[in-house]
Amino acid sequence: MRSSIHTSRYFHFGLSIVRVGAYTTILTWLFFIMKTVKEVLDHKDNTGVISVAPITTVFDTIDLMSEHHIGAVPVILDGKLVGIMSERDYARKVILKDKSSKATRVSEIMTQSVITVGLDDRVEACLRLMRDNHIRHLVVVQQGEVVGVLSSRDLFSEIIAEQADTIEQLESYIRGNP
Repeated sequence: MRSSIHTSRYFHFGLSIVRVGAYTTILTWLFFIMKTVKEVLDHKDNTGVISVAPITTVFDTIDLMSEHHIGAVPVILDGKLVGIMSERDYARKVILKDKSSKATRVSEIMTQSVITVGLDDRVEACLRLMRDNHIRHLVVVQQGEVVGVLSSRDLFSEIIAEQADTIEQLESYIRGNP
């Protein structure tokens, strides 16, 4: 068992700075899991929250989602979150039921029981919520206001970036470059 800590990289871990070397992989994973929703949203190419009203047609909503390359939108009425509409809702509740997307309102197909997270929630909790509830999007709410949407893609992109960084650190460590 190794007892020495090498100096190949600094990580901010909680309130302390930890130097790591051989244990980079473990600490990088812990570092990622400790990230907050706010930190993940800060890394996103954020142009604000894209949302729709319940009276919006499904056609217009799908067009908006396509334009912004997103898979779900929060449904807002009088400043309050009342639902979420996803591509999955569209496929299951419009296409498979042979409804017209131009004649169907978002309120008819949206998911009303929205699972939300706060800015201080941890990534690990978000992943667990998505897995346990079979969903791909979480609405981020702060003091009753929708401030963002997290997708499984956002979380997996963060994981991939962290793993690439870890691989680079390990390769550097193996080559003897601190």
